[in-house]
Amino acid sequence: MTDELRLTFVGGPTALLEIGGKRLLTDPTFSPAGAKEGAPDRPLTKTEAPALQPADLEPIDAVLLSHDQHADNLDAAGRELVGRLLLTLTTVSGARRLGGTAQGLPPWAAISVGGLEVISVPAQHGPPGCEGITGDVIGFVLRGKGLPSVYVSGDNASLDQVRLIARRVGQVDVAVLFAGAARTSLFDGAPLTLTSEAAVEATRMLGAQHVVPLHIRGWEHFTEGPDAIRKAFANAGLGERLHVLEPGESITIRRGTAR
Repeated sequence: MTDELRLTFVGGPTALLEIGGKRLLTDPTFSPAGAKEGAPDRPLTKTEAPALQPADLEPIDAVLLSHDQHADNLDAAGRELVGRLLLTLTTVSGARRLGGTAQGLPPWAAISVGGLEVISVPAQHGPPGCEGITGDVIGFVLRGKGLPSVYVSGDNASLDQVRLIARRVGQVDVAVLFAGAARTSLFDGAPLTLTSEAAVEATRMLGAQHVVPLHIRGWEHFTEGPDAIRKAFANAGLGERLHVLEPGESITIRRGTAR
């Protein structure tokens, strides 16, 4: 077991986190480019193929699934993977829908995955009052003795939720933020995930020294891409904290350092 986090960006919201001797995969999306999935009146179009496939990433100890309802977080190929893995951590309602080995966690529940503590934290997938339409979503905090602490936001658009997490959990070393300001016809086009400017504020609230944005490329409804988030962090004087990865690229982070 090492004292570092190695993160490999697959595409969209999907990344492999190697930490505490465990291999954890965020929201699995492995369908090819051009796939159109989602509700008939709100199809979601995938614009980039994943850089890696499950066979390139396995063994996988667990999936950290923020929610199962939307294809840009769990697509058809991702569902096939979840169906054969030993553990998927997700919302309580999502675990009921997925069945199998999916385990539902209410907000603030904690579970041990080896020597790693995984805490579920609240998320809000859109503006206030969105829950009845966009559904339940959770994020995760990972921590363990001698390890960098990691916040994985999931599809959260609310800085109020980030503020609450910062109060309950404290400062984190690494923030894996689902940004991209995802927008559909819902809520008059209000962002369903963090905007680039909100990602800056979340970084400040959490005191994160390293930020890896996910959910900023690969789907048509992600409206703020890599350039937008780089600009926002540079304007805020936090550019050195931001690590924007190309699909297939990895980064290794220890407390205070990254390579």
